[in-house]
Amino acid sequence: MSDTSFLNWPFFDERHRDVALAVDEWARQNLPVDHSDVDVACRALVDSLGNAGFLKHTGSDEAGKLDVRTLCLVRETLARHDPLADFSFAMQGLGMGAVSFFGTHSQRVWLEKTRSGRAIAAFALTEPGSGSDVANLSTIAERVEGGWSLSGDKTFISNGAIADIFVIFARTGEAPGARGISAFLMPADAHGLTSSERIEVIAPHPLTSLKLDRVFLPDSALIGKSGEGFKLAMAVLDVFRPTVGAAALGMARRALDEALERTRTRRIQGEPLASLQMVQGHIADMALKVDAAALLIYRAAWAKDMGAARISREAAMAKLYATEAAQEVIDMALQLHGGDGVRQGFTVEALYRDVRALRIYEGASDVQRLVIARSLL
Repeated sequence: MSDTSFLNWPFFDERHRDVALAVDEWARQNLPVDHSDVDVACRALVDSLGNAGFLKHTGSDEAGKLDVRTLCLVRETLARHDPLADFSFAMQGLGMGAVSFFGTHSQRVWLEKTRSGRAIAAFALTEPGSGSDVANLSTIAERVEGGWSLSGDKTFISNGAIADIFVIFARTGEAPGARGISAFLMPADAHGLTSSERIEVIAPHPLTSLKLDRVFLPDSALIGKSGEGFKLAMAVLDVFRPTVGAAALGMARRALDEALERTRTRRIQGEPLASLQMVQGHIADMALKVDAAALLIYRAAWAKDMGAARISREAAMAKLYATEAAQEVIDMALQLHGGDGVRQGFTVEALYRDVRALRIYEGASDVQRLVIARSLL
């Protein structure tokens, strides 16, 4: 079993420890799932997580409270057992984050569905020509009688082919660049919305491109105020970037566990691999990276839960360090497995593929460096 002593850190209350242990127990009984059909797997995971009551943590209550420490603990625990389960949980939160923080009463009806597992959410921001540079977004939302008409292309949209509801960002033109973007709530059955391409990546993930051809959305679909979509998106990412770090942390913890087991049981010249001082040095470095990542993640989550209006620097530090460190920890775990480390069917091989995307999505590592530097300068 992974080390749980960090749950006694002062960042956490008893309720956090209870949730972490409950999720771990559920995960031991239900994970991993079969990944052969990723769409089927994700639908089943959302349903199962909803029935277990864990998805209630992905959206705010009526008072607008969202416990970020709980989000991080759930993501870390699920990712340690099955990264696809973590993804399915996380997208219910990220996909509806804008509604959690800025949605109207009628829009929050969808939030009730995603928090119970009765609907699947998606977050549609990225475009073929606009990844890290959100200000370059080109999907257009034009004013028409009774609402808006949206046209454009989105890509790398998680849950794109299986979602019931999207939060989608489009240019409404109030000002140039990022100041002229708005956010909308768009049902998957909206006329003119199609999934144009399935995107296959190195780890199981339901990614698609979307095409919008004059999709009509009523005025009630606008989330927050017109022209404030970029501000809204950044507020959501402030909350969810530390949770990406938490997912990476869960994978790193699993890799460390696998490395400990391997080096204790694998023998070289009649002695356990773990008896070699060089191997012990690698194990020490891995443990150091795990704890340092955890401290940054739960510092950021704690700050937000304590009422900080923005945690851009703390969130960027947590995501940057945790995802980069997890890649290094998993790489060393693979190295300590020797040839078995690159064999399909071994946990460290799957982790090596699973962790790589976390250094890219929700702001690539170099974007996080820019956020940190600009906050200091």
